[in-house]
Amino acid sequence: MSLTVTVHQAIAEIPAAEWDATGAGRNPFTTHRFLAALEDSASVGGQTGWVPAHLAARDEDSLLGVAPCYIKLHSQGEYIFDHAWADALERAGGQYYPKLQCAVPFTPVTGPRLIANDPAVQTGLLNAMAQFCTQNGLSGAHVTFCTEAEARLGQNAGFLPRTTQQFHWVNEDYADYEDFLSRLSSRKRKNLRKERSRAQEFGGRILRLQGDEIQPGHWDAFWAFYQDTGARKWGRPYLTRNFFDRLHETMRDDALLVLAERDGVPVAGALNLVGPDAIYGRYWGAVEEHAFLHFEMCYHQAIDYAIEHGLSRVEAGAQGEHKLARGYLPTETYSLHWVADPGFRRALEDYLLREREAVGEEIEFLRDWGPFRRG
Repeated sequence: MSLTVTVHQAIAEIPAAEWDATGAGRNPFTTHRFLAALEDSASVGGQTGWVPAHLAARDEDSLLGVAPCYIKLHSQGEYIFDHAWADALERAGGQYYPKLQCAVPFTPVTGPRLIANDPAVQTGLLNAMAQFCTQNGLSGAHVTFCTEAEARLGQNAGFLPRTTQQFHWVNEDYADYEDFLSRLSSRKRKNLRKERSRAQEFGGRILRLQGDEIQPGHWDAFWAFYQDTGARKWGRPYLTRNFFDRLHETMRDDALLVLAERDGVPVAGALNLVGPDAIYGRYWGAVEEHAFLHFEMCYHQAIDYAIEHGLSRVEAGAQGEHKLARGYLPTETYSLHWVADPGFRRALEDYLLREREAVGEEIEFLRDWGPFRRG
């Protein structure tokens, strides 16, 4: 195969229809419109430390594959944590930044990263990442939250595999939420019924809004929620206010906005994006504190929606052992890593082997402590 891989400093350099036709359009976070919303709103680019460097693989006639990539000047907003790696390399006299990150910014969601229908094209994209790093003095390339199949392919191509975990809820063809509860132990079932009942006592109503039901004013309220959460968790929000306007313009049909409203005024909100077979919880915030409202809006409402729409799973983001009691079970997530320094590579290879064993043991332990009835 004669393959040419080019690097693009803006997603706009690649026509949207061509980008999405590679398979990127099947996941809401890899669509051209989502990545464009990040760039057009200045959430990435500029002085953010996320410099677009998207890869496009072509033959003589057409676009065969793409990879959303960024030159990174820090490790913020990635959720596959490598700060210790950066410290180790710099203590040894090396330089970890800049690096190349193949990822969706601020989005710990598994999805295609080497987006092509042909494994040979996917391998070509990986080779291009390593070559780009070598030519530009970058310490390495990191493909985060890739699919399991991509992780296997990347390992064969010489990238180091890494396994981490999240908590996902899986739809076992439940008829409704009560059917799901019936699979839990008696005590857990009772606790969740009580939790949902308590959450409804905040004094208002909970709305689920999609498409044209979402009005521009709803984003004003959600921006206040997002700022509050971002300030407490990250110091400053990653996304700009304009990002949510772009989301409204191009992706409101992909969005599910859950709002808690009292006397017509939103007091809390949770933003989800909906794909062909999954719902993805992304952001939550509130201007008032109410018992269990966070769990209701972020986890239980998402389960309700998934059951009602026949979706296979709910992915509720990174971390959070508290999800386990609500039916979200530990699930492996994958990434790939290539580093230029051979000594550093040997050290990482040893570390990642031991980490994978530890993650596997933790997942097995947590699943045994899940809320489902034994047998």
